[in-house]
Formats: sequence, structure tokens, C-alpha cells
Amino acid sequence: MAAESPVSLSQPCVPVFKGEDYGRWRLRMKTVFRSQELWELVEKGVPEGEDEVKARESKKKDAKALCLIQQAVDGPILDRIEEAETAHDAWEIVKNLYQGTSKMMTVRKQALGQSFETLQMEDSESIQAYLSRVVVIVNQVKALGHKLSEAEVVSKVLRSLAPKFDFVAVAMEESRDMSTLTLDELGGSLQAHEVRVNRSLGKRGEKALVVKAESTSSGVKEKGNPCASPGWSPTRGRGRGFIRGRGRGRSARGCSGDNKSNIQCFNCKKYGHMKAECREKGKQV
Repeated sequence: MAAESPVSLSQPCVPVFKGEDYGRWRLRMKTVFRSQELWELVEKGVPEGEDEVKARESKKKDAKALCLIQQAVDGPILDRIEEAETAHDAWEIVKNLYQGTSKMMTVRKQALGQSFETLQMEDSESIQAYLSRVVVIVNQVKALGHKLSEAEVVSKVLRSLAPKFDFVAVAMEESRDMSTLTLDELGGSLQAHEVRVNRSLGKRGEKALVVKAESTSSGVKEKGNPCASPGWSPTRGRGRGFIRGRGRGRSARGCSGDNKSNIQCFNCKKYGHMKAECREKGKQV
């Protein structure tokens, strides 16, 4: 049986930064540097005043960290850090380009703080999708050097839930200690309640459909309709009235109510003459 070869961690897999999502790339690279014991050197630079042996070792580590940074950026960004002699210099160049200077960071921090305060869950949005939006903004604020406390985030989520979760938020605020409740615990509880809320809303919708179907089948009409028959229509029969005849009753079209001049003779079908006229012609009226 062949012996298994050990897994080498000397060359970690680095994420390539292309100018987007700097905060996430920085987080991953920070973990890579820590796994190689290089983060302190990248963050603070090569220490001065060391003896020759330690200085040589520090320069070797610095070259390794610089190599990782160069591998972790694409061509246009690599051109910007070409002149950097140390890993710290290269790291600061990328940081200033995509995170900004201290003044720019202050402006971005204020904008993100406003975005955090105006967060609101949509009626059709799921708990998981909304919490993902919250976490993205919290991480962006954290990347700028300001960390929101767990209690602040939990309180904001409870205040900004959709109206259908109002009773859940009130119950949790009354029964749980908000200072010790974590965002993960809150998310798990809200997702459990979400299943029940959606189930309840589904049952209400089904009940409404059943009531509507029963009302339609029983012939219940709008208020004020004098006819309860389901098939009744005021225009049924091609414009005919209640008395048969193409659009007219016993009187003439546009009848003025004159019982003599506008009576139709049911023998000759003429209007405006007396029945005696037909009788004289030998026709029976």
C-alpha cells in the first residue's frame, strides 16, 4: 500500500483582487498572511534595529508577503504597486486606492452609517435575504475601522422587520435579554417564526378563495342588485325587453304614448292608423 504524501501549506491559494469587493478580499488576504505568520509584518512593516540574523529573516518574510500580494492582484493593480519595495508599501497602496484616505474613509463611514439606519425589510423579503443585506453593510462599516456592537445590530433588525413580524419582535423584546442576544440566535428564531407566519397567511388565502367560490356558486351578487339568479344579466337577449320583439315592446319605436296614432296593427304591422282600416279591407284585426 502506497504511503500518502503530506499536504503542503507552504504555498496558500490566494484570492485575486480585480478592483471590486475590497473588504472581502482584504479579509481573505489577512487570513492568508496570518496562516503564514506574516500579517504583523505586512501591517506594520519590517522592524528596524534588529541584529543581522533577524533582519535577514525579516527581509525573507517580507519578500514572501510581497510575492503573495503580487499574486493576489490583477494586471492593472499590479502596475500600480510595481515600485513598492516592501509588502507593507504594496499593501498601503492598494488600501489607499480602494478604501481611500482617512478623509475619504470618514465620508464613506458616514454614508454607510446612514444606510444602516435607513435599512427596512420589504414585505415580500425573506428573513435570510434581509439579514444578508444587514451583514453586508455591517462588514463594510467594520472594514472602515468602526465596529458596530452586536446589540446595536440586533436592535436595528428588530426595529426594521416587516409589519407581519411586529408581534414576534414585541414578544422577543419582552422575553429575551437584548444585551446578550446574538444576530445568529435572532436569525434562527425569526426564521422559525417566518415558517409559522407564512403558513398562517397561506391558510387565510385558501379560506378567502373558498368563501369567494361559495359566494359565486350560491348566486350572491353585489349590494343593490335586485336579481339573485347567477345567470341573470340586464342585457341578456340581444337588447330585447321582457316582451319578445326585436328591440321593441307593444308600442312603436319612440312611442309618444298616443294610444291612437302609435298603436301597431298586429295584422298589417303598420303604425299610425286605426284598426277599422284593416277591417274595411276584409282583414281581421
